[in-house]
Amino acid sequence: MKYIHLRLPEMLQEKGISRTKLCRDLNLQRTNLNRYCRDDFQRIDADLIIRLCDYLDCTISDLLVIQDDQENSPA
Repeated sequence: MKYIHLRLPEMLQEKGISRTKLCRDLNLQRTNLNRYCRDDFQRIDADLIIRLCDYLDCTISDLLVIQDDQENSPA
């Protein structure tokens, strides 16, 4: 089964941005951000995707990727 992976943890690390700073700057609740970072979501708001792309200076394809379940499973 495939799923959408939100590359938020990777992007934050690459850019040296903390989760706290992102939450503060984008007015996000920390619990929601943590769920996005764990790919524990069913839907994600289009406005949030746009705000994340603007904030991280990236494209949607940089932020969202389709993965197979086994790629997310521990070896």
